[in-house]
Amino acid sequence: MERPRYAVSRQRSCQECSITKAKCDRQPGGCTRCWERNIRCVYPKATIVKNERTAPANSGGTESPTSASTMLKPSNMRTVLPSRHSSSSSPVSFHSQQTASLCPPLLLPSTAKMDTNFSALKLSCPINADDITARWMNPYIPVPGQAVKSYPPAVTALISRNLESYAAISVRGRHLVPFIHPAQLSGLHVHGDSPLVVCLGLLQSWGVPGSENALSRVIWDEMRTICDKRNEYEAIDLLGAFQAFLLYMLVLFFRLGQTPDNQLRQAMMDLQALATLAAKKGLTCIADNDHSSPLWEEWIVTEAKRRTLYVMYLFDSVLSSQENLPTFLGTELQGLPAPAGKYLWQAGTRAEWKHLYNVHLVEWPERLTIDELWPIPADMDAAEEMERRKRVNHWLEDVDEYGAMLYAVTSITHGV
Repeated sequence: MERPRYAVSRQRSCQECSITKAKCDRQPGGCTRCWERNIRCVYPKATIVKNERTAPANSGGTESPTSASTMLKPSNMRTVLPSRHSSSSSPVSFHSQQTASLCPPLLLPSTAKMDTNFSALKLSCPINADDITARWMNPYIPVPGQAVKSYPPAVTALISRNLESYAAISVRGRHLVPFIHPAQLSGLHVHGDSPLVVCLGLLQSWGVPGSENALSRVIWDEMRTICDKRNEYEAIDLLGAFQAFLLYMLVLFFRLGQTPDNQLRQAMMDLQALATLAAKKGLTCIADNDHSSPLWEEWIVTEAKRRTLYVMYLFDSVLSSQENLPTFLGTELQGLPAPAGKYLWQAGTRAEWKHLYNVHLVEWPERLTIDELWPIPADMDAAEEMERRKRVNHWLEDVDEYGAMLYAVTSITHGV
């Protein structure tokens, strides 16, 4: 019997890359292409290689407090996307308590190792949160003191591109959007049924060719579930539900091509109702009233909640522009703090954050508020205007990419 020309296969790509004729980098632990898609990576004449790649270690040999070294794998997800290795094209529902997540590992900073306690937080709501729920009526029913804001086309494009990137970040799962704090996904409070955990796992499982319709149906189902349970959530899960609902809408609009229609308009109304419930649980720390340091958990919840709220308002303006409706200043948010600085937001340990916040208290006897990024009032004199500009310049010294984006929008629109 004639021996084959080659005793060992000359195939260098893994099975999946070979079938699709894609370039394979043959990384140990699974090639990058399979790892990003969370699919089995099989090499010729080899056993199945599980995707267990982790982030590279720091060059210094020690782990940085903010290094992306830990992974979140939700163990209890409701997923109705078809399996990559199933011959059936119909959606499959997984409701078992032991269902494995289909999402790739989400790299989180080392705060995931800490025990954070988000119960019994001392928060307050300094605004009339009910005005957020009524915001959808502004284009139809004039409200006293209503101020129209006209975004230049370039600003609308800037907002859209940034919001679209948030949808893409959530789908790829390599890091978090800048309005979700890593500590929200760490500690004893995290569970598989958490709306934010379910959301991130579901969005990261996307990628099966032809699964867009199935994913869209699941997203709408999850949004209905959040609406049905919105009065049952604890404070931290209510924040997560608010963020998850917003991410679902961003993915529907920017990734799945959902056009503004009655269904999407109703979803925005539901999102604003969620925002109102979350706001009533607290948008600022009570400790701020006497200029003292709050708990780290209190600061995380209020900062993440305000950031999410501001993103919702930007998204609302994008939808309004799509329907040729006017957009209005969010005067109901007047007095809320502007986004915090980069180093406070990215602090990886409680001690690091505490030190930075004490410095912040010294530098900011009165924090910059979001309305200081709005148009200069007509009755403001030159000295007051100069003082405001100095405060904004001081704030800009420490902003992260989120704050920079927000300032770009307000500066170009209002000339601040």
